[in-house]
Amino acid sequence: MVGVKMATAAAASIRERQTVALKRMLNFNVPHVKNSTGEPVWKVLIYDRFGQDIISPLLSVKELRDMGITLHLLLHSDRDPIPDVPAVYFVMPTEENIDRMCQDLRNQLYESYYLNFISAISRSKLEDIANAALAASAVTQVAKVFDQYLNFITLEDDMFVLCNQNKELVSYRAINRPDITDTEMETVMDTIVDSLFCFFVTLGAVPIIRCSRGTAAEMVAVKLDKKLRENLRDARNSLFTGDTLGAGQFSFQRPLLVLVDRNIDLATPLHHTWTYQALVHDVLDFHLNRVNLEESSGVENSPAGARPKRKNKKSYDLTPVDKFWQKHKGSPFPEVAESVQQELESYRAQEDEVKRLKSIMGLEGEDEGAISMLSDNTAKLTSAVSSLPELLEKKRLIDLHTNVATAVLEHIKARKLDVYFEYEEKIMSKTTLDKSLLDIISDPDAGTPEDKMRLFLIYYISAQQAPSEADLEQYKKALTDAGCNLNPLQYIKQWKAFAKMASAPASYGNTTTKPMGLLSRVMNTGSQFVMEGVKNLVLKQQNLPVTRILDNLMEMKSNPETDDYRYFDPKMLRGNDSSVPRNKNPFQEAIVFVVGGGNYIEYQNLVDYIKGKQGKHILYGCSELFNATQFIKQLSQLGQK
Repeated sequence: MVGVKMATAAAASIRERQTVALKRMLNFNVPHVKNSTGEPVWKVLIYDRFGQDIISPLLSVKELRDMGITLHLLLHSDRDPIPDVPAVYFVMPTEENIDRMCQDLRNQLYESYYLNFISAISRSKLEDIANAALAASAVTQVAKVFDQYLNFITLEDDMFVLCNQNKELVSYRAINRPDITDTEMETVMDTIVDSLFCFFVTLGAVPIIRCSRGTAAEMVAVKLDKKLRENLRDARNSLFTGDTLGAGQFSFQRPLLVLVDRNIDLATPLHHTWTYQALVHDVLDFHLNRVNLEESSGVENSPAGARPKRKNKKSYDLTPVDKFWQKHKGSPFPEVAESVQQELESYRAQEDEVKRLKSIMGLEGEDEGAISMLSDNTAKLTSAVSSLPELLEKKRLIDLHTNVATAVLEHIKARKLDVYFEYEEKIMSKTTLDKSLLDIISDPDAGTPEDKMRLFLIYYISAQQAPSEADLEQYKKALTDAGCNLNPLQYIKQWKAFAKMASAPASYGNTTTKPMGLLSRVMNTGSQFVMEGVKNLVLKQQNLPVTRILDNLMEMKSNPETDDYRYFDPKMLRGNDSSVPRNKNPFQEAIVFVVGGGNYIEYQNLVDYIKGKQGKHILYGCSELFNATQFIKQLSQLGQK
């Protein structure tokens, strides 16, 4: 990489860096050169579930094949010996994984073994492998053993999540359990810190760390500071030296890492949302960039009395390659519906053009007009034919988004999600409410019991004044009548009583959404999206608490909310426990990391915030990514105690 080029272009994103690291690993830990001629070396890839989750959002099966991976198998599946092929392993250094690798060595499954550990392997486990290799007289076959430091999952250029397999271990519930022991808490924190450490090794930068006091985020900060410090002290084995740093995006200035605790804002993860990506995550099964849809097959064409057809499950990958997704994932839903419609119309026009040219070309030579048209149409047809693969890809994306958007729209209409969204926005921005909360809770047509619970919790969390006991009883009765489980409320009550001692409730800015009248333009007859009755709400940018905290710390603004945030600089010789930043300049790059779980609403809010800041970059990370349903479930478990 050329230094000059890096200076001008914004940094390689974390997504690119992790992808490059994976490709290097698949290339036997030699940098992967794109245009090398000749066939790649054919090999097998053996991974565990952790490795699978890291690779699948970044590399498609086709990309793996281009890298020479003919087979990719789970470590703990039954695998047949393939004695003349090298195997690349990508697994966590756990006891059972290592036992299984030793077994592979004994059974002489492959020609040679390249062992890559997602996270650093301990000395004793390395010795276990060495002993097994000796016993199996396979020492010469173990070609390389590497610590990859890739123990995190990148979902977007500017978003990552720590883990997916053992996310219960680091979930909001795990951190906030009243009966958690100190040792369990240590384990949770170590797991989070290990992944964050891997993240910074991959990023090639040592951050300056800020965190709130007295929270789980502070425990993470202390441990991460210590781990980075120890690694920097050990000059021979430091992971932050020379080549990695020079190529980093932070060659001029170090990034800021803001560690926030989920408890500073419990309303946002429960909030009904209005932007495309967040809606998909809220109402559909959307997981590691893949959405699974159940397609209901039509009943009307089946003969009377026939069994209704089984629902087909379809899954789609929503990737950065998908131009439509990249452009619209942050757009309000009505805009998305309109754009899908426009794309479809422009596609149909292109398709008609190709058909028209074909029919002209089919004309026989006796027509003089046709001959004169032929000459200039040949060029047109050539271009039309060459754009066919492009057209087909366009068609695939249009179908994909038509299906996904239609599925989302069904939820919006069935559950009146636009009403919920608008009402919650008003609650969170302390605007006057036009209809009573009880009415919505009691309305049998508005939403599921869970929607009602979410709305009430947001009201309860955002209220300056908790409702009186009598009112609360009335709300509880209405919620119970609507079929809600009240456990989450139990927990939020305790949480609020505790948080009240600690600080004032978070404020959400005081802006509102403006309904723009019903969607008249999308209503034209040709549209497939019947948006009748769905409000066309336009969003105004308002910063959520996480974004506000970041803004204070990144721009070095003085604000009571963040003034006592602790300050760590792992590069300083002695750690000092101060909240006084040594560096007074605003930061260009920042990473916001939410301990206790994050969501696409906050991610989108940060993305929108940074758009207005020239030349600045933000990454959003969280210990797990949950939607409101998953979060409510955790709150409910906490409330049962």
